[in-house]
Amino acid sequence: MDLLYLLSWACIVFTLGMLSTGLVDLKKMQKSKSTDNIQFLPFLITCANNLGWLYYGMLKSDQTLIIVNLIGAFLQSIYILVYFKYTKQKKNILFQVLVISTMVTSVGLYFSYLPPGDLVLNQLGLVCSVATVGVYLSPLADLMAIVQSGNVQRLSFPLTVATFFTSTSWFFYGQQLDDYYIMVPNLPGILTSIIRFYLFWRFAHVSPAYKSMQV
Repeated sequence: MDLLYLLSWACIVFTLGMLSTGLVDLKKMQKSKSTDNIQFLPFLITCANNLGWLYYGMLKSDQTLIIVNLIGAFLQSIYILVYFKYTKQKKNILFQVLVISTMVTSVGLYFSYLPPGDLVLNQLGLVCSVATVGVYLSPLADLMAIVQSGNVQRLSFPLTVATFFTSTSWFFYGQQLDDYYIMVPNLPGILTSIIRFYLFWRFAHVSPAYKSMQV
């Protein structure tokens, strides 16, 4: 059993585990019949990101990328539909979906008109890499707020663990394929996960949740 095969399965298992954390929000929405304290944009951005990597995987005939992002896009679509069902801001949500859908469609049409080959792979890989870096760096503002407040309640430890192992497995998978478009964008995921681990270690003992457990 070679290393690439093991890394492929690690990428599939850890990524689907990370994407499945949205099921917690889905259950909350169904139970409360509302979308209070749940953000919509991460579902939409992740879905668009999955579609981009799915296209990249299809062009490279990479089964690992295809499986992960096909299931990922399916899961995010379910989260989006459930969110739309229970949200009170349907017009705003429809607008966001329209904007992102237009962007994804435009990018897809652009690449579909290019002749197949390294040019398409390089340009699409760059677009997907930049989008993934943006997804991983987007929580930095929240991390800064946590540093200032010393409250880690808004952080999910299981999600942090899943993100760390997902980013690490994809980094080494890309290394085995000598594909920098897979390797590079996962470095911020590893970095932000390490920062989160540090915040848990540094502030968990002063968080209200922890204090209440000591009473």
